[in-house]
Amino acid sequence: MSETIREKGGISVETDHIFPIIKKWLYSEKEIFLREIVSNAADAIIKLKRLSSLGHVSDIGSDFKITVTVDKEAGTLTVSDNGIGMNEEEVRTYICQIALSGALDFIQKYEGESKDSASSGIIGHFGLGFYSSFMVSDTVDIITRSYDGSPALKWVCTESGDYEMYDAEREERGTDVVMHISEDEKEYLEEGPIRMILNKYCSFMPVEIYLVIEGKEEEEHECSCEHKDDETVDCTCDHSPKPINDTSPLWQRPPSECTDEDYKEFYNKVFTDFREPLFQIHINADYPLNFKGILYFPRINNEYESLEGQVKLYYNQVFVADNIKEVIPEYMLMLKGVLDCPDLPLNVSRSYLQNSGYASKISAHIAKKVCDKLNGMFNTEREKYEKLWNNIKLFVEYASLRDRKFYDRIKKSVVFPVIGGGYKTVNEYLESAKETNENIIYYATDKIAQAQYISMLNGQDIDVILLDKMLDTQFISTVENAEGSDGRKFKFMRVDSDIASALKGDGEEYKNDKLTELFKKISGEEKLDVKFESLKDVRVPALLTVSEQNRRMEDMMKMYRMSGGEDEESYKMPQESTLILNSGNSLIRKLGESIDSESSEAAARQIYKLAVLSQRQLTADELKSFLYDSFDIIEKTVDPGR
Repeated sequence: MSETIREKGGISVETDHIFPIIKKWLYSEKEIFLREIVSNAADAIIKLKRLSSLGHVSDIGSDFKITVTVDKEAGTLTVSDNGIGMNEEEVRTYICQIALSGALDFIQKYEGESKDSASSGIIGHFGLGFYSSFMVSDTVDIITRSYDGSPALKWVCTESGDYEMYDAEREERGTDVVMHISEDEKEYLEEGPIRMILNKYCSFMPVEIYLVIEGKEEEEHECSCEHKDDETVDCTCDHSPKPINDTSPLWQRPPSECTDEDYKEFYNKVFTDFREPLFQIHINADYPLNFKGILYFPRINNEYESLEGQVKLYYNQVFVADNIKEVIPEYMLMLKGVLDCPDLPLNVSRSYLQNSGYASKISAHIAKKVCDKLNGMFNTEREKYEKLWNNIKLFVEYASLRDRKFYDRIKKSVVFPVIGGGYKTVNEYLESAKETNENIIYYATDKIAQAQYISMLNGQDIDVILLDKMLDTQFISTVENAEGSDGRKFKFMRVDSDIASALKGDGEEYKNDKLTELFKKISGEEKLDVKFESLKDVRVPALLTVSEQNRRMEDMMKMYRMSGGEDEESYKMPQESTLILNSGNSLIRKLGESIDSESSEAAARQIYKLAVLSQRQLTADELKSFLYDSFDIIEKTVDPGR
């Protein structure tokens, strides 16, 4: 049985219900109203230019501009343009009906005639932007005249939604939107807030914008020409008012036309950061993504400052928001830059993205461009790249931890600083060390505290790299999960880990159980393992090593505590240490022979404390005991009979 339609219709909304919602909730930030009204004015001019380019209108001139006028005495804020204007039918259609977009109608009607219709440059799409004026106004006037020669008219509407239309006097085409500011919104009649809003949202709009403050004396422009002191010579300098915006921002220009100085000036202007950025990436993506932008690697003073980046998102040169995570990979928010994405599916307020796979494609493209830039610098400007590495290292490490695909793209360009000078990639390190160790990369976290270990390895022609930041330990775990260029697996080992294989000498085997028990006793460490090994450096009596895996886990716990985890003691892991007694050292041999003497325990304590001191900082009690033992040894040396 088929269903019978009883009635068809459309949902109606009463203005006395919708206007209070618009006034309070249309946009998350009330200041956005001015962005919307100025954007509409820009659209009016862009539409007129497009009609001219398509041959539908001629003689439109070239002096296009938008004027924002603050009249505190009259209580009005006016946005004027000399664009396409509106006739009576268009006012009834696009102004008197909420959410009917003139921009979409225009695109559907005319853009099919143009090959580049996907990049129309028109900002508005929802037909709601004009009504944002009621967020700060109790009455709004529109005075408009269409380019088609229709008579001018005036439309007046109150915050209740009641409107009237009149004949008006206006000689030139275009539109004035006159906002009568509400009593409780008088801040929008002050120059400071208005200039701040225009600078924030409209600094790069494609039409010149001028700010006029009624009642304010025109500022005198100081003349800088050569004849400025000669009153008999007429000044030829241009003292005309200057627009507040740049209609051709740097990201709209081809990279080949931009100089390093251009990039630096733009960076300083946008971010008010007068430290020069390290370098920039100019993105100009064509079909199907269609977006442009410039990303800067800022200069970093410390490892935490790098997390305070700012990527500004624009929509046809209109500022939308900072750091929209759907467009920018989260790990790249430490960068600074601008992105202009005219095809992004924004919501009504243009402040947030609607769900879309398009945004994720942009995000992936940005990540690829960053990797391409870094790889290109590594391959063609290695010396410059290494000089910048300490500034970009944290970014590369963090990005690699967050996105394995990023690391896979960048891994051949990751370098590590070698203690003693220079940088090496994983493959370069393994290639240079293949004769001396088994696919192990040795590293230090403190080149002063771990100097003895470093010296012993260097003595065997083994390089040691420096990893002295908290993030390094986590990063090398990611690197280890990859392979070298020839498929080799490798491990990172700290210099105070189990390095006996690299330092092992050819001395005869030696073992002394009493000596083992003595060192376990004086150490006070339950987990201490004591071993005898013949080391190549016979001058060193003992080395203290720790479990690489155990220590990395402890480092990870430290990072957790720093991010707001529980107290230190809750996550302190028992240290798995090994004391290696050098069987080739004469002191160890003599101590083993005189194990029952009175001085053996004191000597063992001193040897152990020296081994600890070369591996880590002594605790307060350990230092006190070490100093007292040292004083006793000195006194016995001076006075043997004591």
